[in-house]
Amino acid sequence: MTESADMLIARRKAVDEFVSRRFGPGGTLRLHRAALGLDLLRAPINVALSPVFLLTRLGAALSGLVRLKALSRWLGARRIFLPSDIGRQIDADLISFLDEMHQRGLLAQDDPQLIRKAVDGYTETRNAVAEITTSTIVLALGSFAFHRPTPGVISLAGPIAELRARSRAIEEFALGSGLGRIWQGLFPAEPSAAQILATGVALAVAASVITTFAGLLADPVQTWLGTHRRRLMRMLDRLDKQADIPALEREHLLARAGDLLDALLVTWRSLR
Repeated sequence: MTESADMLIARRKAVDEFVSRRFGPGGTLRLHRAALGLDLLRAPINVALSPVFLLTRLGAALSGLVRLKALSRWLGARRIFLPSDIGRQIDADLISFLDEMHQRGLLAQDDPQLIRKAVDGYTETRNAVAEITTSTIVLALGSFAFHRPTPGVISLAGPIAELRARSRAIEEFALGSGLGRIWQGLFPAEPSAAQILATGVALAVAASVITTFAGLLADPVQTWLGTHRRRLMRMLDRLDKQADIPALEREHLLARAGDLLDALLVTWRSLR
């Protein structure tokens, strides 16, 4: 067996051990203890900043295509999200892991700038997967409770606001709740724009909290499917080759595609 084959086997074993330790059920549970603090306040802000992150990364990619290298590097270096305690822990673990890999001769690259960029990209991609997980939960909730697709909180806000408006109208019906249910069956109450907006804000805050802890579900699933391992191996390969880290991974596009579909569904229903 060649030296390169031995190194590849050793690298895969080290990656598997790291993934199991950090992102397995026990590891991700320990990791999310860090979220029980200021991360709960940062989460809604970071969710709101997600479109800004997408625009900067798309701008970096497009600038690179038209050979505006300086602009591409500047946009790609912008740190949009507020640093989270979970993110800091993952960053520290990854940097320690990469340093250990270098000391063992399993990683040739030890440029701090390249490693920092690769680690930031990995953490941001993991955050995008957490958003996708939250969107999946919201979609399942809307399909089960309201029998309609709700890929995001925007499309879920309307049905929940309608449910609240009808429940309140039944409770306040002058002839009693029994007759109120009959009346609402014939002439259902419609929520006001303010009620829908307030419901949407409340759901957005709740969704951001779910996103903070979505890794409790997403990390073990990705470990089982081998996603974390493949992503780490791809990162190590790019570091070896000193290849550019992509400005935008596909997970970010999937996360924002859910938001776009959410907005389109609400627009279509409103027009209909």
